[in-house]
Amino acid sequence: MRLALTLAALLFTVSASAEEIKRDKFDDTGFETLFDGKSLNGWHVSTQTGHSGASMHTSGGRWRLEDGAIVGSQDIPGNGGIILTDRQFGDFEVIVEMKNDYGPDSGLFLRSNERGQAYQYLVDYHANGALAGIYGEGLSGGIDVRNFNFLDDPSKIQEVTGPVKLPVSPADWPKFWKHGEWNELRARIVGNPPTITTWINGVRFMEITDKEKRHQGEGSIALQVHGGGDFTKQFVRYRNVRVKPLK
Repeated sequence: MRLALTLAALLFTVSASAEEIKRDKFDDTGFETLFDGKSLNGWHVSTQTGHSGASMHTSGGRWRLEDGAIVGSQDIPGNGGIILTDRQFGDFEVIVEMKNDYGPDSGLFLRSNERGQAYQYLVDYHANGALAGIYGEGLSGGIDVRNFNFLDDPSKIQEVTGPVKLPVSPADWPKFWKHGEWNELRARIVGNPPTITTWINGVRFMEITDKEKRHQGEGSIALQVHGGGDFTKQFVRYRNVRVKPLK
């Protein structure tokens, strides 16, 4: 009886912990595929961002199709860039699946122009970096919000104070986020000044409303390889890119 009660208590603890991670419910009708894993048609590389300075803006990193994914890296040490959709969007929701190496700095850009000025869903997948925070890439106002930082391993995070409380505890993070597997990143941007919401694996991580109009009302969706350092042998990987225009 005592053993049964102990097992029941353990099961209740696990169930309670799982219930604390609240996943939103989505209406995923109306999404269009932007990348089907078969070609990079509809995408182009920009050499105009500050991350392409090492090549004197003659290249924008290395981007290729591999195993059904968009795979990016620096093409020469220190030289990155962005790959953008040819189409531009105003209010929209975007979903991508990500399986990056732990080390490169990347990002999911919302309403990007060719210079990479955009609201950025952080994909800073490295020590002291974060996921699903929001950064004003090349924008005024110093926008940089997050609710956790990675430690020396992708299974370890540390909570930081942000506009939205961290929805997954550092203890639960290794069960929630699976390094080396495909995880889903989702973002929504509406209005200008925009309200931006981010999710990881269906869990809402961040939501902010900008206080002023500081960027264009529409732009491309872009993926980034950051400049600096030497990340020619480490890679970012994205697949199943889908968008739902909201107006």
